[in-house]
Amino acid sequence: MKPRLAGVGAALALAAVPGGLALAPASARALDYAPNEVVVGYAPGSSRAAHATVARAAAARSSRMVEGQTQVLRLAPGTTVAQALARLRRQPNVRFAVPDYIAHASELAPPAPFTPNNPGDTGMPGGWAQVQWNFSGPFGVGAPQAWGNLIADHAPGGSGVVVAVIDTGVAYRNVGRFRRSPGFYRSQFVKGRDFIDPGHYPVDHNGHGTFVAGEIAEAANNGYGLPGLAYGVRLMPIRALDSEGEGDASIIAQGVRYAVNHGAEVINLSLEFQSAIHAADIPELIRALAYARRRGVVVVAAAGNEGRRSVAYPARARDVISVGATTEHGCLASYSNDGRGLTLVAPGGGADADLAGDPNCHPLLLPGRSIYQVTFIGSSPRRFGLPSGYEGTSMAAPEVAATAALVIASGVLGKHPSPTAVRARLTGTATPLGASGDRTLYGAGLLNAAAATAGAAQLSSSSR
Repeated sequence: MKPRLAGVGAALALAAVPGGLALAPASARALDYAPNEVVVGYAPGSSRAAHATVARAAAARSSRMVEGQTQVLRLAPGTTVAQALARLRRQPNVRFAVPDYIAHASELAPPAPFTPNNPGDTGMPGGWAQVQWNFSGPFGVGAPQAWGNLIADHAPGGSGVVVAVIDTGVAYRNVGRFRRSPGFYRSQFVKGRDFIDPGHYPVDHNGHGTFVAGEIAEAANNGYGLPGLAYGVRLMPIRALDSEGEGDASIIAQGVRYAVNHGAEVINLSLEFQSAIHAADIPELIRALAYARRRGVVVVAAAGNEGRRSVAYPARARDVISVGATTEHGCLASYSNDGRGLTLVAPGGGADADLAGDPNCHPLLLPGRSIYQVTFIGSSPRRFGLPSGYEGTSMAAPEVAATAALVIASGVLGKHPSPTAVRARLTGTATPLGASGDRTLYGAGLLNAAAATAGAAQLSSSSR
């Protein structure tokens, strides 16, 4: 049985000390102490009358007790902290007098988001954000902050990671009647393979593979088209589906093993088998997926587009991250498969499912936009643009694959994290959806690339 495309159509910082009373660290801020207060410690056995005399000498307007022999004196207008300290330190009943220092939490601010200049279809730099709601919208994956995180980690766009796209091929080079998509640089690719027409380059004969590859790694900040979520990774194009988007399980298995053996760290499978197919029917592919997991490769696959309460294979395999699709409103897409075995969801576009009680679902009121990325215009492998109508779990899966690559490149899980660790990171940072957080509908929730790539301090801050 051939598969179908899964979607077409506690450290503290001390203050500077005023008046030259002590040396301040170079990084201290100008007012790291209360500007109208001082802390005074009295000599043991000193009386309240003595305390009052000391306060008057400092021109204190009021005081509050810290403990028995320590007070905070609030200074009268016109009296500086330095003046008060000089007066207090001349008093016989004073053990110490210091500014009331201000501490600052050691938490780092998150890196600045990155906004590439890709214009989308607006003709204006940065216009991509108006088109790619799946990256930057209210129910997008938080791409700008994820990009900023990776830049701060010195791995912009996931550089250093190889992602294999097993699909209809990719428009990655000029050969014969085929042309490289202007959304890609040739240097973005590593050697791939065509398993449909052995001996040929794995160029795209359909447009689907180019779209999927673009979602993962279309060039950013090049003044053209739309950015990919992991624009810095290198892509491995593997053609295992023909011009109609179909391919044998055995060929797909070969593609998986090729990707593993040639350095891929993430594999994307935006394809599905019919619901009647079970693991026992495709043992060669199930074994290949297990092989990928043993070799430390993350495999991501589309859950399927039949609107069934059952995840399709290969996404249903235990060694795969299975991805359902959501709309721009944060609702499960009407076509998306769900149910047991669904790992998480990501934007796939289209109409809302009819889910009673889910505040984000309005199937009769709000139309849903498609997903956009540069690919073929019509069926020509020579003409490229931003065609409409692409929606499906095929569009959701590459967002997860790209984020997995960003997580690996970021180093938040250390060097060479296992597929289990990457999966846990993606699910642990996902945003819950649904009226009751129903895991059968949304899995762990909506992919959050920003949180998945954030450092520990950022995550603790965002959880408060």
